[in-house]
Amino acid sequence: MAETKAPQMQATLGLTGLTSNAMALIAPGAFLWLTFFIQATTGVAGQPSTAPAMWMGIFAALLLCLATAVAYAEISKLYPGTGSSYYYAEQAMLSRDKAFKYARVAKFIVGWGSHLYYWVYPGVMVAVTGVFVGYIVGFLDPAFLSGATPGPIFMGLVAIAFSFFVAWIASKGAGASTAVNLAINVVQISALVLFSVLALGYRANHPTGAPAFQYDTQSLKTYTYQFATAKDGSVMRDANGDALPLLDKAGKAVPFTIDYPTTDSSGNFLTHPNAKSVVGVHKISWVFIQATVAILILVGFESVTAMGGEAKNPTKHIPIAVIASLLIQGVACYLFEYFAANYFLNSGYTMQSAAGSAAPIGDMMIIVGDGLLGQGHGKYFMLVEAFTVFLALIGTTLSCMNTGARVTYAMGKDDEAPEHFGMLHAKSLSPRRAIWTLAVISAVIGVVAVSFVFADASAPTDATIAALPHDVFSNVGYPSHDTLAKLPNSLLTITLTSNFGTFILYALSCFLCIVAFSHRPDRSLVRHILIPGFGLIANLICMAFYVIGPFFNLGTKLEPLCALGISGIWGLYGAWYFVRSSKKKGKAILLESKQAVSQ
Repeated sequence: MAETKAPQMQATLGLTGLTSNAMALIAPGAFLWLTFFIQATTGVAGQPSTAPAMWMGIFAALLLCLATAVAYAEISKLYPGTGSSYYYAEQAMLSRDKAFKYARVAKFIVGWGSHLYYWVYPGVMVAVTGVFVGYIVGFLDPAFLSGATPGPIFMGLVAIAFSFFVAWIASKGAGASTAVNLAINVVQISALVLFSVLALGYRANHPTGAPAFQYDTQSLKTYTYQFATAKDGSVMRDANGDALPLLDKAGKAVPFTIDYPTTDSSGNFLTHPNAKSVVGVHKISWVFIQATVAILILVGFESVTAMGGEAKNPTKHIPIAVIASLLIQGVACYLFEYFAANYFLNSGYTMQSAAGSAAPIGDMMIIVGDGLLGQGHGKYFMLVEAFTVFLALIGTTLSCMNTGARVTYAMGKDDEAPEHFGMLHAKSLSPRRAIWTLAVISAVIGVVAVSFVFADASAPTDATIAALPHDVFSNVGYPSHDTLAKLPNSLLTITLTSNFGTFILYALSCFLCIVAFSHRPDRSLVRHILIPGFGLIANLICMAFYVIGPFFNLGTKLEPLCALGISGIWGLYGAWYFVRSSKKKGKAILLESKQAVSQ
């Protein structure tokens, strides 16, 4: 037999390896490129954009994550082992004289809830990989595919292939995964910091009224002149699809000069007029809305707590890795990178341009690349950066698959999930069955997520749809603008579902930290009550916003309600499965004695 329950995970990971695995899941090299589009389009078609509060939403999400990270770091000191919060739930309840009987119920709730995050999150990643590859292929061959609006069938096929490719790497074991993640971290951070510096330099060197580049999201090129427009407001183009210039009375092209307007005549947000606007609150409701999306880019610091069985010194190194990964990626990378990208926005490339593109950061890279290397050469800079983003995508999807598979493995080993999930491969010592199951689930979720990625607020115009190449990989799956505007954005819906699972898991983990340290002589008021208490409340507030927001006309409506529906179905199915499985296996739901049922 290739798989058996006998082999045990080997302790091979030190502090560097553990931190690299967590950093790979947070992956600023991937998420700045991939989620800027999601955040730019978070809202309802026809209503003011919530994008002005993008940076502050990330900052709010970072505070929430830091509080949760402290809770994870502290509780991991008490209970080193494979399974993360799933394992912590049981141990925390068993440590209480009156609550021990709820240990099995608690750990199943945490484990089942965490799957809403760990099983959906890789699906989000393979979906955005489909969007990303569609942008690159469309850039290289616009006659085959539109880079700004790739076809759902093409993106779906990429999502399927990518899911199984990453699962293949994960199946090789933790050692191979860690080596890949360490290399990717160095490359992705360096590449995105370079872009951020260039973006800030572009803004600094182009004051209002200076000649600059105007970007066209359809041809994916920069121009030094203003565009000629038709009566319906659409850009006029030549036979090659290039934007035609606006001509003055002398028949010469009118030069484009840069500006930083806050909104257009219809009230649509365009750019930040100054640095203060980038870090401003704008509206509290917008901050909450953006935070419910931004949590996606910050999660992952807790992933190393699922690798306790593979850590050389888990009680010492895992707590450090949890905090260090979040501080390095969240504070040093994300806040800087998102400030630079938002501050870069200008009249030549506005937030409205970003909302109409599959890869706003790729567009920005072309612009700053043209400014650095000369017009027409920015595409080379973008392609090099895109390669590093693809590496980062491998790293973040790989890290999440490894974490999710190990939580599933822990549940299978405890006989709380189908028993075959609790098997390790004899050679690689990896939970291969859990990994390949997760690969199939991720592929399916990825296909669903890209089916209507340009719906709701990001619905393209009828003119844009009509201009798509007429082949099965490009225009199939795009109905009219009005139809798309009425549908929920599939990628945002799946993203919010994953995020809702994250809020559930993080809230429960903060609560478990409070429970685990209650009545202990080493309990700290700050580290074990106030900080995890703040994390618990903050996570609950973000969860509540899924319900409150739509009814108070705050931001997007369909997507959070759909995410709540999916989460509710998952929760009801879990309750049914738990009760049915307990009866079938003759296992008591409430423990009668204070005895561990797992590790």
